[in-house]
Amino acid sequence: MIFYHLPVLFLSFIKTGIAISTFTAILSNPIEYLKGVGPQKGELLRKELKVYTFGDLLQYFPFRYVDRTKIDKIASLSGYEDFVQIRGKIVNMVVMGENRSKRLVATFKDETGTIDLVWFQGWQWMQKSLRENTGYLVFGRISVFNGVTQLAHPELDLLTEEIATGKQFLEPVYYTTEKLKARGLTAKAIGKLTKNLLEQLSPLEIRENIPLDVLQQYRLMPRSMAYFRIHMPASEDDARLAQRRLKFEELFIAQIRICRLKLKRHKQSHGFVFGAVGESFNEFYNHHLPFALTGAQKRVLKEIRTDTVHGRQMNRLLQGDVGSGKTMVALLSMLLAKDNGFQACLMAPTEILSQQHFKGISELLEKTEVKVALLTGSIKGKARKQILAGVLDGSIDILVGTHALLEKEVEFKNLGMAIVDEQHRFGVAQRARLWEKNTIPPHILVMTATPIPRTLAMTIYGDLDVSVIDEMPPGRKPITTVHRTEYQRPQVMDFIKEEVKKGRQAYIVYPLIEDSEKLDYENLMKGYEEVKAFFPEPRFYISMVHGRQPAEQRQTNMQRFVSGDTQIMVATTVIEVGVNVPNASVMVIESTERFGLSQLHQLRGRVGRGAEQSFCVLMTGNKLSQDSRERINVMVQTNDGFLISEKDMELRGPGDIEGTRQSGVLDFKLADIIADKPILDAARASAEKILEEDTDLLLPENQALKEFLAAQRSKSIWSKIS
Repeated sequence: MIFYHLPVLFLSFIKTGIAISTFTAILSNPIEYLKGVGPQKGELLRKELKVYTFGDLLQYFPFRYVDRTKIDKIASLSGYEDFVQIRGKIVNMVVMGENRSKRLVATFKDETGTIDLVWFQGWQWMQKSLRENTGYLVFGRISVFNGVTQLAHPELDLLTEEIATGKQFLEPVYYTTEKLKARGLTAKAIGKLTKNLLEQLSPLEIRENIPLDVLQQYRLMPRSMAYFRIHMPASEDDARLAQRRLKFEELFIAQIRICRLKLKRHKQSHGFVFGAVGESFNEFYNHHLPFALTGAQKRVLKEIRTDTVHGRQMNRLLQGDVGSGKTMVALLSMLLAKDNGFQACLMAPTEILSQQHFKGISELLEKTEVKVALLTGSIKGKARKQILAGVLDGSIDILVGTHALLEKEVEFKNLGMAIVDEQHRFGVAQRARLWEKNTIPPHILVMTATPIPRTLAMTIYGDLDVSVIDEMPPGRKPITTVHRTEYQRPQVMDFIKEEVKKGRQAYIVYPLIEDSEKLDYENLMKGYEEVKAFFPEPRFYISMVHGRQPAEQRQTNMQRFVSGDTQIMVATTVIEVGVNVPNASVMVIESTERFGLSQLHQLRGRVGRGAEQSFCVLMTGNKLSQDSRERINVMVQTNDGFLISEKDMELRGPGDIEGTRQSGVLDFKLADIIADKPILDAARASAEKILEEDTDLLLPENQALKEFLAAQRSKSIWSKIS
């Protein structure tokens, strides 16, 4: 690895921590003030590329490079090369062909031979602008037409002393759009604007933001050098090292922010002390626990117990696969709150899920004196008033509900523990409103059944403490997953009939994708009619549930399936989260190729909740893409949600994993948390080490970093993530 010797002047600024913000004023200039832009192009750059300032253009990086540093000889060209660059003169130009087949053919000569340059479009303009016997540097893709080697529509630069031996740098290629191209802002034109900007900048105008010892430890080039070299690299190696430096910076700054949040929370946040493990917890644990806890559940409970005894507010993310026993951990945590004189609440994203939580918790606690209540939007009148009064006077110990819990009229006597189920279904602002339910914020436990890969959790939820239940309760049979095509539909339907005859129930799920909602709805209705033909009444009864139904009708249809009045549920993905029907043993997923892996895993988790063997049938068309085949193979081979989430991130990228897109925290320009995992690990380690020694970044060597963070704070959303 190349080690970059940092200039003495540059080092002095880092070591002394002298504020050099005066040097960076140029980068905040509006983009229209850059030579070659102006008001109209400036407006386009803002709209199309979100480039508002000189600094934004500096951070608009090329996505590849073209090597124009070498000169080829015409005599040595075989016709099999991809791109070539030649130097010489146009010795002759002629217009050939008739009408639409007219073209300009120019004979281009160097000291070794000649080659034809051809233009089919815009040839009149080229004919006027090209000059015979004038030196040009020509670059283009080589082709062979009727046995003749030629260059069609090549790029030409007038030969100057500067480029006589080829370009000094690799030529950067930038993404552009049709609207920009129409106004002359091609990839090449954007490159020219960037070059104009770099010529105006001195290295001191790009301030360093990584401490010197970190730069030296990982042999990173200085920030200013990285920006110059990523836009104008002398070689591929140069570009790679510049990218490495800037990727490290993106990940390092992100990790510094979230680690600081976590440390500040640990040091400054006040939380209620749960000092006792009392009667409610012990009575339930010793006499009413329906099954022995797994080792993973015990470990997580210990982590929660440790959090709540220190007088700091707990902010913990609990990950666990479908059916791993998160709810039991949540219940024991709420009993811990009750034993210390506090109330607890559990908030779920849908009415049916909150009802199921309420039913499950009430049944578990029916032989104890713990009082549980349910509050949803549909509970009104006298019943609602009684619940609100009970919450206010403290006679209700545990309140389960939907986002109705967040309403101002819901006032607790002393809320000490708030649990949020399926956290990605709630916006950040909604979750924050739970904090206001007591003078000191309650302890917060957020649960998710969508396992998050470690790299993603470290990047998004780095400010939370993470617990993982990675063990399934004993006696649970793994779901058998099979792939079937349209040809095998009759056999699949016969299999469902056999299961229904045994007294079981089945789901048949259709995709519902926003972009094709109308078509998907038609497919669902068509599918429903097909299912009715296979399963005629009165031998079989079918529920149908989809998003277009009024909430009341949807609720009724779902309830009929839950209570066993219907044997088959035809639905869209609205049943993905929370429907708990232990008697359902078959899940058929239609058009499986249209679902992501994590969503398939969530859907599959709706079965396998009882003691019987359960099955998941992945239905697809007869032809499949390689990507779809790979996803289906993963589902057939494993039930491990963590393994599936890793594969999902690999195939689809982190931005597509539910809950990450809306958070906006993966908006990296260069870094990729999958491909750049070693850089992420190094950035995390560096951030933790710096903050352990200097949490408030007061040491002189951390001043540049502190000032950079302060300058960026107004743009940041990190402080809002919970």
